[in-house]
Amino acid sequence: MISNSEPLQRLTFDTQRLMTDHPPLWGHPNKKVVFDVSCPAGCSHKGRLVYSRWKAMALPKEIDSRNTGGRVEAREDVYDYAPVLTNAKGVEWHVNFADPHLFVAYRSPLLAQDEMQVCEHPALGALKEALQAGGHVTLTVEQGMPTPVLVAGVERRCAMATGPNAAEGRPRGLYGNRFAQAPPDVVRRAIRSIDPPTVTNLIAMAAPACGYGKYDRETIENILVTAYTGFGAAMLESRRMAGEPCPVAVHTGFWGCGAFGGHRVLMAMLQILAAHWAGLDRLVFHTFDAAGTAALDEAWNLLATEIAGNMPQTTRELTDRLAHIGFEWGVSDGN
Repeated sequence: MISNSEPLQRLTFDTQRLMTDHPPLWGHPNKKVVFDVSCPAGCSHKGRLVYSRWKAMALPKEIDSRNTGGRVEAREDVYDYAPVLTNAKGVEWHVNFADPHLFVAYRSPLLAQDEMQVCEHPALGALKEALQAGGHVTLTVEQGMPTPVLVAGVERRCAMATGPNAAEGRPRGLYGNRFAQAPPDVVRRAIRSIDPPTVTNLIAMAAPACGYGKYDRETIENILVTAYTGFGAAMLESRRMAGEPCPVAVHTGFWGCGAFGGHRVLMAMLQILAAHWAGLDRLVFHTFDAAGTAALDEAWNLLATEIAGNMPQTTRELTDRLAHIGFEWGVSDGN
C-alpha cells in the first residue's frame, strides 16, 4: 500500500514560458548543436510541465514476493519512448538515472543516460534553471534519504543515435565521454528532430554510488525505498493526471549500474520487487543487449529460488536474505 498521498512540492509550468524565461544553458558546443536541431529558431513549445518531489515512502512491513515477475516485460534495446499500454487511459513513465542533484551535469560535456534525456527533452534544462532561480531544493537525495522527482508532460523534441556507426563518422559511438570528442557535423547527423514532439513522463531517482565490497542490508533497503517511492509516486501522479485509477507502466533498465558501479542482478531484483509492491501494471526492462538480458534472467531466477520460497516474510527478513547472498559492487564504467 502506498503511504504518501501528496508530494513535498508540486509546481506547474507553461512550457513556452519556461523555455522563454529560463532557457537551458549549454556548456559545450556539441550540446548546443543538439539544441539547434531540436529547437530551431522560432519554434514553439506546447503544454504544461508538472514537477513534483516526494518524501521517502515506508516499505510494507509484511510483504508478498510471489509472482513478482508476472508484470515484467524484457526488451533487448534502449529507450525508444514508444508506449506499451493499449488502454487509452494508461500512463507511462521512464526512469531517469539521476544524480542526487537533479540534472546536475546537463550543461557539461558528458552524455550519460541522465544528460542524454535532457538533450532530447530540453525543457528539463529550463526546469533546472527555473528551480534554481526560484530557490527551490533540487535534490533527489536529502540527508541520506531518497526524495525522487517526477516530471510529467515534458516534450521530447529529438532522438539521439549514440550507437557505433562508422559510415556516419562515429565508429565507437557517441555515448559518454565520446560525445564531447566528436566533430559537430557528426553530432548533427546523429540527431533526428521529432516534429511534432512527443510527451514523456520521467521518474528521476538516484541510486547509491561507487560502493565497495559486498552490499550491506542498509544499502539494499535504501535502494528498495528509493525505487518503491519513485514507482509509488508514479502511481499516485498517474491517478491524479487521469482523474481515476488507470493502468501504469514504468520503463527502466540497469539503473545505477553504469557510472555508479551498481550490481546489475541485484538492481534488477530490487526494481522488480518495488514495482510489484507499488502495484505497477507493467515494468518494461530495457536490457540493451544479450548480456543485459542474461543478467535480468538471473535476477528472475534468484527471486524465484531465494526469495519467493518462504512466505510470508517481513521486509527485514527479505533484506537480510538479499545481503546474505553476497552481491558485490562493481566499478564505474567511466561515463
